Amino acid sequence: MKYVVIIGDGMADHPIRELKGLTPLQSAFTPNMDRLAAGSILGMVRTIPKGMPPGSDVANLSILGYDPAKFYSGRAPLEAASIGVSLKKDDAVYRCNLVTLKYNRVKTRALMEDHSSGHISTKEADVLIKDINKNLGTDKIKFYTGVSYRHLMIWSKGITELECVPPHDILGKDIADYQPVGNGDDLLRQLMIDSVDILENHPINKKRIKQGKNPANSIWLWGQGRRPKIPTFKEKYSLKGSLVSAVDLTKGLGIYAGFEILKVPGITGYLDTNYKGKADAALKSLKKVDLVYVHVEAPDEAGHSGKYKDKVKAIEDFDKLVVGTIIKGMKNFEEYKILLMPDHATPIEIRTHTDEPIPFVIFDSKKKRVNANAGFNEDILKRKNLVVFEKGYKLMDFLIKGK
Repeated sequence: MKYVVIIGDGMADHPIRELKGLTPLQSAFTPNMDRLAAGSILGMVRTIPKGMPPGSDVANLSILGYDPAKFYSGRAPLEAASIGVSLKKDDAVYRCNLVTLKYNRVKTRALMEDHSSGHISTKEADVLIKDINKNLGTDKIKFYTGVSYRHLMIWSKGITELECVPPHDILGKDIADYQPVGNGDDLLRQLMIDSVDILENHPINKKRIKQGKNPANSIWLWGQGRRPKIPTFKEKYSLKGSLVSAVDLTKGLGIYAGFEILKVPGITGYLDTNYKGKADAALKSLKKVDLVYVHVEAPDEAGHSGKYKDKVKAIEDFDKLVVGTIIKGMKNFEEYKILLMPDHATPIEIRTHTDEPIPFVIFDSKKKRVNANAGFNEDILKRKNLVVFEKGYKLMDFLIKGK
């Protein structure tokens, strides 16, 4: 038996007035996902345990079969694994976004204008992060380049017990109300303040402004944690796996799970990503492994931007180039299952993640279902006779073991 898990990050949403009361999933043309839904087990799952932050880290940990309440240790450690930064037991690692702050005229207030600095290129970001490390790094504080706007700060023998807010949760809001709070917050706040002096007049940002792009004029520290301890996927399920994603946190999860991380040129985590390249790599890998995990970030990024047209486009491209390609390619395997789902909702109206239940479908090549009028969208949640998981980490058991 071969398994494919296809994740459209943040695809689920709420009705949007501009889409005549439909969600982006309901509005989008998705013949391939709808085809799967029509012949699959239909279900509802809560990937975010109540009381936990509704992040992609928690959600994808659940989907991979790990109980977040037991194994979650923060977002940044996963990204550290992805970019090859080894962590000591007492290291505190923080996510370090390059963000765009919008100041008033006298610089007494600043709003979080853009959590991604206009999806800054990794090449530009690398120069900025290296300059940040040169000026703010110490024997205890080091900054590391990640991908695009997503980077890391490691604090040797540091503190993680602080309350830090994701920048994508406070778009358009005054950052004064969302600074780090707790023991050690003075250090984090000062690093963020000092970064502005380094970045604001940096040649790269001056060039970006001339080009009409958002400047990366500050860092934002959050998502902290320590090195996690989790069993490998093979230890849990006796299956060999691989994973393809443009996002470091998802790749980091794959590394800790013992998966092969597939390298695909042109994957960006945004609307211009190489969708088909991901699907082709997954199908090729499936000849060698038992399960492949395909993660596509674009719908989530569109949700954070608040641009419903971008989200519809991301979903349609995902359907055509990822889901369609995989459905066609799976005909080369005799027995297989496909799990299709978002990891969480990222509603356009609020531009951030929620912890609400989400739909999933499981297509079994040997046990096809007939679901009249079923399409892959939030309407699945309203149907009768659903398979329901309040504890998201049990979904993987169901996919593999059937119970």
